[in-house]
Amino acid sequence: MKTCTQFATIRQEYEREIRFLSAHSERHAGRPAAKSSAKHSAWTKTRMARALSGHFNRCLECG
Repeated sequence: MKTCTQFATIRQEYEREIRFLSAHSERHAGRPAAKSSAKHSAWTKTRMARALSGHFNRCLECG
Protein backbone atom coordinates (compact mmCIF):
# COMPACT_ATOMS: atom_id res chain seq x y z
CA MET A 1 0.00 0.00 0.00
CA LYS A 2 1.51 3.29 -1.13
CA THR A 3 0.75 6.30 1.05
CA CYS A 4 1.62 9.97 0.94
CA THR A 5 3.87 11.91 3.29
CA GLN A 6 0.92 13.50 5.09
CA PHE A 7 -0.38 10.01 5.98
CA ALA A 8 3.03 9.16 7.44
CA THR A 9 3.13 12.43 9.37
CA ILE A 10 -0.32 11.88 10.88
CA ARG A 11 0.64 8.34 11.84
CA GLN A 12 3.94 9.39 13.43
CA GLU A 13 2.26 12.06 15.55
CA TYR A 14 -0.35 9.67 16.89
CA GLU A 15 2.20 6.91 17.52
CA ARG A 16 4.43 9.34 19.44
CA GLU A 17 1.51 10.34 21.65
CA ILE A 18 0.56 6.69 22.23
CA ARG A 19 4.15 5.82 23.20
CA PHE A 20 4.27 8.77 25.61
CA LEU A 21 0.99 7.79 27.28
CA SER A 22 1.96 4.11 27.50
CA ALA A 23 5.34 4.95 29.02
CA HIS A 24 3.69 7.26 31.54
CA SER A 25 1.26 4.50 32.46
CA GLU A 26 4.11 2.03 33.01
CA ARG A 27 6.15 4.50 35.08
CA HIS A 28 3.26 5.26 37.41
CA ALA A 29 1.80 1.76 37.70
CA GLY A 30 -0.69 1.38 40.53
CA ARG A 31 -1.59 5.06 40.65
CA PRO A 32 -4.68 6.81 39.27
CA ALA A 33 -2.51 8.68 36.75
CA ALA A 34 -1.47 5.35 35.21
CA LYS A 35 -5.06 4.26 34.73
CA SER A 36 -5.93 7.59 33.14
CA SER A 37 -2.95 7.41 30.76
CA ALA A 38 -3.85 3.87 29.76
CA LYS A 39 -7.40 4.96 28.90
CA HIS A 40 -6.17 7.97 26.95
CA SER A 41 -3.76 5.71 25.06
CA ALA A 42 -6.61 3.41 24.03
CA TRP A 43 -8.73 6.39 22.93
CA THR A 44 -5.80 7.78 20.98
CA LYS A 45 -5.44 4.49 19.11
CA THR A 46 -9.10 4.72 18.12
CA ARG A 47 -8.71 8.35 17.03
CA MET A 48 -5.61 7.43 15.01
CA ALA A 49 -7.49 4.69 13.17
CA ARG A 50 -10.35 7.07 12.41
CA ALA A 51 -8.02 9.85 11.24
CA LEU A 52 -5.95 7.58 9.00
CA SER A 53 -9.02 5.93 7.53
CA GLY A 54 -10.58 9.30 6.76
CA HIS A 55 -7.36 10.56 5.22
CA PHE A 56 -6.98 7.44 3.10
CA ASN A 57 -10.52 7.81 1.76
CA ARG A 58 -10.11 11.51 0.89
CA CYS A 59 -6.52 11.61 -0.37
CA LEU A 60 -6.01 11.26 -4.11
CA GLU A 61 -2.44 10.05 -3.69
CA CYS A 62 -3.20 7.36 -1.06
CA GLY A 63 -6.50 6.01 -2.32
